[in-house]
Amino acid sequence: MTRASTALQAALGNEHAAVYGYGVLAVRLAGAQRDAARNAFDTHRARRDILIGLIEAQGDKPVAAAPAYAVPFPVATAADATRLATQLEERLGASYADLVQAASGDTRRTALEWLTDAAVRAVRWRGTSVAFPGLPERA
Repeated sequence: MTRASTALQAALGNEHAAVYGYGVLAVRLAGAQRDAARNAFDTHRARRDILIGLIEAQGDKPVAAAPAYAVPFPVATAADATRLATQLEERLGASYADLVQAASGDTRRTALEWLTDAAVRAVRWRGTSVAFPGLPERA
């Protein structure tokens, strides 16, 4: 498996987890935050499907979604929900940073676009930015 294939599979795994995570956290939010969570849920479902298509087009078998994912802490409040959303987007940003490095052409451009989107979503959830989105070791 190539580095790009490995990075695609990792990104797909994180999109599966994000779809699950947004399903968990959205119920703790209201108003504009709930709308943002629903939008993120729909976006990550669509990206998951695109990644599956990219992986299948290479002749590889996409990593399957798990029936459930471990949530790193109880999500009992809106603050917990926004913290989880931030973590999901940061994890996706790191995956897409890896894909930018490993891929080329249209896949690389898409990964860069999605890295940027994950960084913007993380800022919206967190309320502050970081110096190097997708590269936590350089923060």
